[in-house]
Amino acid sequence: MSDSSYNPYTMAQKQFDNAAELLDLDQATRDFLRVPMREYQFSIPVRMDDGSIKVFRGFRVQHNDARGPSKGGIRFHPQETINTVRALSMWMTWKCAVVDIPLGGGKGGVICDPHNLSLNEQERLCRGWVRCLAKNVGPLSDVPAPDVMTNSQHMLWMLDEYETIHGGKYPGFITGKPVGMGGSLGRTEATGYGVMITVREAMKELGIDIQKTTASFQGFGNVSQYAIELYQQMGGTPICVSCWIQKEGKAYSFVKKDGFDLERLREITNHFGEIDKEKAQDQGFEVLDSGAWLEQDVDLLVPAALENQITGESVPRISKQVKIIAEGANGPTTPEADEVIKERGILVIPDFLANAGGVTCSYFEQVQSNQNYFWAKEEILGKLDLKMTDAYLAVSKFAKTNKIYMRDAAYMISVERVSKACQARGWV
Repeated sequence: MSDSSYNPYTMAQKQFDNAAELLDLDQATRDFLRVPMREYQFSIPVRMDDGSIKVFRGFRVQHNDARGPSKGGIRFHPQETINTVRALSMWMTWKCAVVDIPLGGGKGGVICDPHNLSLNEQERLCRGWVRCLAKNVGPLSDVPAPDVMTNSQHMLWMLDEYETIHGGKYPGFITGKPVGMGGSLGRTEATGYGVMITVREAMKELGIDIQKTTASFQGFGNVSQYAIELYQQMGGTPICVSCWIQKEGKAYSFVKKDGFDLERLREITNHFGEIDKEKAQDQGFEVLDSGAWLEQDVDLLVPAALENQITGESVPRISKQVKIIAEGANGPTTPEADEVIKERGILVIPDFLANAGGVTCSYFEQVQSNQNYFWAKEEILGKLDLKMTDAYLAVSKFAKTNKIYMRDAAYMISVERVSKACQARGWV
């Protein structure tokens, strides 16, 4: 969201158009799938702690629900735009399809900065968001979840408001809830672990010993922290992580060439994923500019922050040593950068495959909530491993068989599944 001229929705449509061309889709199906089925924009009046009323702008976009209820997170971000939400809802459709779960794509957002809101104000905002949409979302139609700067507490407030309005218990309305209140074990780890499961399979295919590899991560939020955790458990060495420092309004890269201790780093990190600069230097980190994470001599790059991070301008900074880019974030690589990465022969595990662990576990949570029966953590992580492995191997096989780029293969599999569902229903 840093570049004001960048439009993620245009990028998502460009990627779809490319897949539609490769699949030779008919015009009606193209017209139907390149725009959302429904979108809602609304104003949320919130009484602030000082008694004043502040009006926030909210969004919900339901891109496609041919394969099941819409599914997708709610982001709180000061630079949120309807185009970002549109793009993310579209990527969610493909994400659910690539791991073959019976859900469609949705996304929500509010233009706000939770750093500047008290907990009471955040609660009123969450409840207000639900009041605006209570007739248009629900366990059988559209199931929200946490995303950037939202968490399990926000989800529980939203669930409570939804249940109050509808006069019943609907735990399957929303996912990412606290464990013990309808949340699923393993959900916290799911996205980051899912990224690393695909990396493990990619390294097996390339004949790389993961224990001899190094990696650099952009972002130090939930996705990045758990990706690093599993990567270390597999024997890899993380040497760099970047994060945003809110009070300075900029990002930094933290580098430790011989590898760092994740637990020690977590001890000096706040709940927004912001690392304490001075304490990091005490731990032996070199603090560099925000783009340094991209330039490290590592085998694996994991962009796990926001979209539009590897661009035509920044892609030449990637080290010749890099063999794999695993996209933990949504839309981190622009089509211009993709062309360069393709030429260099770097294996890209595309975003909506690499980070599909989160929606897969959200699906598990939805199933558990709806049947009111909860599984053990080992069972959930086992199911996650199976889903992510199967999805990765299917995309990789399709890419090799058709001699195409991994992103194109993932898109073709997803778009074909969704278009067949729309055609089978008689929509197009």
